[in-house]
Amino acid sequence: MSNAKTIEVKIERTIPASPGEVFDGWLNPKVPGTPWNMAEKLILNPVVDGLFYWLAGGAAHYGRFTAVERPGRIQHTWMSPNTSGLESTVSVTFTAKGKDTLMTLVHSGLPDTDGGRSHEKGWNYFLDAFPKHFTDVS
Repeated sequence: MSNAKTIEVKIERTIPASPGEVFDGWLNPKVPGTPWNMAEKLILNPVVDGLFYWLAGGAAHYGRFTAVERPGRIQHTWMSPNTSGLESTVSVTFTAKGKDTLMTLVHSGLPDTDGGRSHEKGWNYFLDAFPKHFTDVS
């Protein structure tokens, strides 16, 4: 399947908190707006070569962390029913913008299928909800 066409999804949000706070929040399963928060079942070991597995709506999502560099970057592989068996890559960066953080999520290596394209809607769902955690607590 190496000749299959792949796509990339890129989503950015400005979040009213420091990069370290946003980084920590993104890895905290208790924070709404993270994929880990909505899991029906969750295994999360966010260290290099650590694994994650989460089940949501009957769909399994899993992968392996390849970079965990607080406060600037998290990268992991990603497989789900919508990746058509392909291992894709999610990179999340946290860049200081004054008192805020620019959070950029890039999901690459997705199949150019309806399932692959559906990740854009899924990540926007999370990234629309995630910043509320930082505005609700301050």
